[in-house]
Amino acid sequence: MEPTLIPSRLTFADISDALRTGRTVFRKIPAASCAFAAILAGCGLVLLSAITAFGFSPMVLPFAGGFMLLGPILLTGFFELSRRRAIGQQPSLGHALGAFRRVPNGLWLVAALCAFLFLIWITDAGVLYSFTLGGKTETVGTNWLSAFRHDTWNFHFWGSVTGSVLAYMIYTISAFSVPLIYDARATATTAIHASVRAVLGNFLVCVAWGILLGSVIMGSILLLPLLIFTLPIMAYASYALYQRAFPDSNHLTDP
Repeated sequence: MEPTLIPSRLTFADISDALRTGRTVFRKIPAASCAFAAILAGCGLVLLSAITAFGFSPMVLPFAGGFMLLGPILLTGFFELSRRRAIGQQPSLGHALGAFRRVPNGLWLVAALCAFLFLIWITDAGVLYSFTLGGKTETVGTNWLSAFRHDTWNFHFWGSVTGSVLAYMIYTISAFSVPLIYDARATATTAIHASVRAVLGNFLVCVAWGILLGSVIMGSILLLPLLIFTLPIMAYASYALYQRAFPDSNHLTDP
């Protein structure tokens, strides 16, 4: 029988320490970090530009929020960069891209769950868009910040309320399960159970971290060039926080 993973108690000081670790790791491998983040930012640029070009700029925020549902899987590239740096190697963009080839099967199960909840998120947002804004379109080019007009706040408010429920669900499931599975420390079932225990057992700290993480990433998506720098730092910080929640004597940590 697979052993149960018992999460450690987290404090708000652990968040500060994790952020410092994230900045430290980023400074030591900036080229690979920015290159991988640039690929993700480029995909985001194409998607946001398409949404606004078709006249649905208010849907930019739901799509940006939806990144937080898929984000845990995309962060595995940064986990690989951090892991290789910790064992004394010089990581490259190829290592980050290759991370998706070596992930355990259980991680694809979590990825499928994230994708399913992302579809629910976008479908609900689309229905809400139709009810609150009448499904109207307008030509705004590629200026996605035009989404924040005074007549769209009702849509954004109720979208945030409903979306936060899905966001909390997937955060609870994936916050610690993704790195646990990636490090081959647990199967998908055990890792998800451990992640739920860690989030509920450290509720205030984990909620604070989730809000901070979501705010930084979503804000950086809307101001897209920032994502190239903030995404790696927050990814490495997430990995550091995981290492504090589930310390492993055989797992190297970054200073």
